[in-house]
Amino acid sequence: MTDELFALLQPAVSAADLELVDVELRSGVLLVTVDRTGGVDLEALTDANRSLSTVLDDLDPIPGTYTLEVSSPGVERTLRTPAHFVKAIGETVTVKTRPQVPGDRRLRGELLAADEDGLELAVEGSAEGRMRLAYSDIDRARTVFVWGPEPRPSGPRPRATTQQERVAPKTTQKKKRKQVATP
Repeated sequence: MTDELFALLQPAVSAADLELVDVELRSGVLLVTVDRTGGVDLEALTDANRSLSTVLDDLDPIPGTYTLEVSSPGVERTLRTPAHFVKAIGETVTVKTRPQVPGDRRLRGELLAADEDGLELAVEGSAEGRMRLAYSDIDRARTVFVWGPEPRPSGPRPRATTQQERVAPKTTQKKKRKQVATP
C-alpha cells in the first residue's frame, strides 16, 4: 500500500515545489516526509499538509481513520528512489536486504556509488569490502547520523576547594636563636 500512496501523493507534493521523500502508514498514522533544496520551513510543511489532506479526502485511499503527519526528513533520512541514493553518496547508510538475498540482511557502510540500477556500498566489518546491490534486493535503507570526534574538554579549570589550596604556600625561614648558657 505504501507504494500506491507514494504514487498517489507525488503530484500534490511536486505541485507544492517539494520532493516526496517517504510515505509510511503504521498504527493509524500516515507519515509523509517531504524535502527541498535548502530545507523545508514550517510554512511549506503546513501548505503540504493542507494539499495532501485535500487529496486524501477526495480519493479516500485508506480505510478507517488515521492521522496525517507531514514532516521534513531530519538527519537520518529514508532512501527510496535512485535520486535519494545519489544524494547520499559519501554518507554512512544502513541497508536491510530482502530475505532472498544471500549473506547478512543488515548492512552498514559508506555509500560509494548509486545509479539507476543499484548501489555500491563499502560494508563496515566485511571481508569482501565493497558490495553491489540492486534496488530490487533492498527492503529498506536510510542514512545514519555519525557524531563527530569526541569534543575536547573546555570551560574553566577545576578550582581549588580549600582556602589553603587557593593561596600559594609561603616559604618560611626559622629564626636563629642565640643560645645563652645560664648558670
